[in-house]
Amino acid sequence: MFSHVMLGCSDRERSKKFYDATLGALGIKPGQDFGKSDWWMTREGSLGIGQPLNGEPCSHGNGSTIGFRAESPEQVDAWHAAGVANGGASCEDPPGLRDAGFGKMYLAYLRDPDGNKLCGFYRVPADQ
Repeated sequence: MFSHVMLGCSDRERSKKFYDATLGALGIKPGQDFGKSDWWMTREGSLGIGQPLNGEPCSHGNGSTIGFRAESPEQVDAWHAAGVANGGASCEDPPGLRDAGFGKMYLAYLRDPDGNKLCGFYRVPADQ
C-alpha cells in the first residue's frame, strides 16, 4: 500500500544508528546516504530520514505510528531490544501478544531518538 515513509530527524548520525540497528534486526540492510537523507529500501517499500528541507525543526505527529512487519515474535523482541540499545525508548505496553478482535498480533512499541512512534508487528496465523 505504501511506497515510502520519510521521517524528519534532528541528528542524522544518531537516527541512522538507531534505524540500522532496528531495521537490521528485521533483516533489512543498513541505510544508504543519498546526500540530504538516508534510505532503507526493500521490495515492499522504503524508509527515509533527513533534516526537514524547509529548515524548520523536525517534529512528530501525536497519534501517528509507523509499523514494521516482522516474521516472528522473536524478531519483534530483537527489533525492540535493538531500538532500546540504540537511543530509542520503549513505550505503550511491554512487547507481547494482543487480541484485537480480528486476530492475534505480537506487538512492541518504541519511540525513535526524535520521538516518532514505531511498532514492531507480527500477525499470528489463525491456526495458532
